[in-house]
Amino acid sequence: MDAITLLKNDHKNVEKLFQRFEKAGERAYVEKRKIVDQVIEELTVHASIEEQVFYPVTRATVPAVEDMALESLEEHHVVKLLLAELQVMDSEHERFVAKMTVLMENVRHHVKEEEDDYFAKVRDELGRDALNEIGDAMVEAREDAPTTPRPFAPDEGAAGQVAAKAGGVVDRVTGTVSGLAQGGVAAVQDVVDRVRGDDTRRAAPVGSSLARKTSDQVRHGVQERLDRTIALVQETKKAGEKATERAKETVTKTAQAAKTGVKRTATSATKGAKATKTTAKQAATTTTRTAKRTAKK
Repeated sequence: MDAITLLKNDHKNVEKLFQRFEKAGERAYVEKRKIVDQVIEELTVHASIEEQVFYPVTRATVPAVEDMALESLEEHHVVKLLLAELQVMDSEHERFVAKMTVLMENVRHHVKEEEDDYFAKVRDELGRDALNEIGDAMVEAREDAPTTPRPFAPDEGAAGQVAAKAGGVVDRVTGTVSGLAQGGVAAVQDVVDRVRGDDTRRAAPVGSSLARKTSDQVRHGVQERLDRTIALVQETKKAGEKATERAKETVTKTAQAAKTGVKRTATSATKGAKATKTTAKQAATTTTRTAKRTAKK
């Protein structure tokens, strides 16, 4: 990928975040915190791949940018100091917006100088193939780049490369731990809210993209398991209700059959009793008549 195109794309992404911050409401503390966390990561990664690849290579191949490269390193240092302070500052602090404003002014000035002068000199001197090779190296360096600012770590040479890789490892571990913690807390709160019937929207996770992604994965994983458990309980409840209904129907049918059977038995008994009574009466009449006849003789 063309190195200059890659860096300009980074500049555009950061500028979009700046504009979102500027449009955020005065009391949009959660939104501003989220935007600043994204800015911190974007600029830290961007600065790292410039310092470890772009600046050293262009200084060695394009003599006209030597002074600009050194100035850019100093501008990076100032920006990283501001980023480090913003990272630990509460978004409701009275100087949070002011500090972010100074950061945006510094970055916009730095971007303008790079795109208007530095990049132009590099493109005039280097061909497409060279820029693509530099770009590919920066894409690879991005994978191991730190995501949190370290303003006092070496920013050039072998020491800078070691510091960048070490910082990247630390940030990935820290981001994972932070994401697990945030996701766990959010998941518990989700369960409590669900039990209470509270649909209040909870704050989004903060920190690096890895921390935010891990937090969302934990939270959604718990939510999915909770949904499956609730669905299972509901299915079990429905199955129980159906079984109860079937039992009721069986009892009702049995009772009706028994009642019918008793009624039939009673009817049969009544008919039998009537028949016996009639037979007895007839027998008694016959016996009386026979007795009378015998007496006359």
